[in-house]
This record gives sequence, C-alpha cells and structure tokens, in this order.
Amino acid sequence: MTAGGSFKDHFSDFSANYARYRPQYPESLFGFLASCCERREQAWDCATGNGQSALGLAQHFDHVIATDASTAQIDAAIATAGVSYRVAPAEQSGLDANSIDLLTVGQALHWFDLPRFFAEAARVVKSDGVVAAWSYRMCSVDDVVDAPLDELYSDVVDAFWPPERDIVDRAYVDIEFPAPLLDVPGFEMSVAWSVDDMLGYLRTWSASKRYATQLGEDPVAIIEARLRAAWGEKARIAVWPLTVCAYRVTD
Repeated sequence: MTAGGSFKDHFSDFSANYARYRPQYPESLFGFLASCCERREQAWDCATGNGQSALGLAQHFDHVIATDASTAQIDAAIATAGVSYRVAPAEQSGLDANSIDLLTVGQALHWFDLPRFFAEAARVVKSDGVVAAWSYRMCSVDDVVDAPLDELYSDVVDAFWPPERDIVDRAYVDIEFPAPLLDVPGFEMSVAWSVDDMLGYLRTWSASKRYATQLGEDPVAIIEARLRAAWGEKARIAVWPLTVCAYRVTD
C-alpha cells in the first residue's frame, strides 16, 4: 500500500517465476522468532508472496494465516497443512484483535503505509507478542561474478527501481519502529545455483520488469554473456545477508 491507500503491485504478473526463483529464508530464522514468543498458537505472515515464510512458520506454530494484497501471489502460493491463505492488504488484515503471537513481514515492509500497518499490528498482535520484519539487498557470489551483477543493479536498471528500494538499500535504518528492537543474531540466505537460476532471479526484479515494459528490451540480456563467462558451468553459492528488525508489542 502507499500512503494514499493504493496497492503498488510489482509482482503479480510474474508470480510463478517469482515463486520459482526466489531464495529461501533459513529455518534458523523461524526457530529464533518462535523462541521469542511465549505462546505459539497463531502467526500471521503478512505480504506472504509465494508463501515461503508461511511454510517456515508452520513448523513452529499451531496455525499460520498468510495474507497478500495480490490475488495472483496467493493463487501461486504453496499449499501446506496448518496454513490458511487470504487476500488482504497489510494495513487492513481482517484478523481478530489480539489473535496473533508472531507477525512476520519478509522483504515487504518498505511497500506499506507504515503508520497504518503499525496500528494494525498493535490491534491484532497479543500483548507480549512479536512483530518481525526483514529485508535483503544484493547477493554476493565472488568478486568476478559480482561485477556483472552489480552493473545490472546499479547501472543498467538503477533508474527503474521504485523509490521504496532505497529503504531496503539502507537496511531499514530510516524506519521508525513503534518499540525498541530486540537483539537478533545474524542470518543469511544462501543457495547453490546454476547461472540459469541466477538469470531467472534477476528477471524477477521489479526494476528488470519495469525496464522491459518501458523500453521493450530485456535488461538482463545486457550482462548475460559476461555473467555466463564469469559463472561457468558449475553451481555457485550466492549469499544474501538479512536485515532483521523485531520488536515486542506491549499494552
């Protein structure tokens, strides 16, 4: 949602590829967040996208409600026992008051109308419950592979990133959370990918999509040959450090 209340949908028209090519959050993240909660009856994964966080939460909570403002994302989400998917905006979830032990937001908080979202979080999260949001910036493989990746990110599609991307690049330091943040250990995502996996991921970037729509060309093709040469035939490990911000709701 924007401050004016309209949903900025950057991902629905390629939700299947988004689900296929996004890296997975570490199980240790969900275990840690669950350990912060006195009760583990119900979690809310807000802006669930393809549902990957909901699946992780389902290992620790009796029930998970996973919402997204995009019908296409919900339609592409992974069905699993213990998870209920709903179409709903972050700022108006439709959930019962004082019903949630843990609220999570993965790589999406920067899209929200923050005052309205934090008010909604205060309404639905139980006293002493936890709200956690995380983001990730550019991945890293090694110096040789990183060069064409950085060129795509910072030069080729730089003008096509939505302005909210700056919030991510600054690791959420500009967000004023409504309570003191908890001490959180370091977490990261890592995957062993082929070069084709990485190319698929790069094409899911909102900036790549906007570039292609406005200019009629695939921006990833500009760096594809160099990336293939740098990557080689074998799988390589890509790493995304996570910025995790969590706070406890109090009366």
